[in-house]
Amino acid sequence: MNGKWPVLAILGSALIVGGGIWYAQEYMYYDSIAPDAPEAALFIETKSGPISLHVTDFEGIDANSAPHRWRACAKLSDVPTDAVPYDNPLPSYGPGWFDCFDAEQIGHDLEAGIAKAYLSQSEIHPDVDRVLAIYPDGRVFGWNQINDKSPERGVMD
Repeated sequence: MNGKWPVLAILGSALIVGGGIWYAQEYMYYDSIAPDAPEAALFIETKSGPISLHVTDFEGIDANSAPHRWRACAKLSDVPTDAVPYDNPLPSYGPGWFDCFDAEQIGHDLEAGIAKAYLSQSEIHPDVDRVLAIYPDGRVFGWNQINDKSPERGVMD
């Protein structure tokens, strides 16, 4: 009987801390991006330089706690023919409540060739690229991805 209260205190503390960590990761640091905010502007890299994309139905989130937390969903009318493809796109999971962005589905569609990945902005943050997955019907999904540090790129730690 003497060990019951300490065990309950430890379990209760663990539940409170676990709940706090879950809340922080899922909700605390994320902010919605207004469609007219500068963070909502989508660009695509072309062979002649970056150009701005005209998008509609923009939904986006970002967090200042880490550079890879930016996500966006939107629709666009057309993709420039000389857009720069992005090698090895890896859509990153977002919070569960941001339901327009399904990283697993986007990843499968990129692998199957249903969607194509393009470079939006290189080095949007140090060592982070902004990537867009674009579908033939005009749906576009964006995320920030940590880029490859390799001698070929000229970046070394």
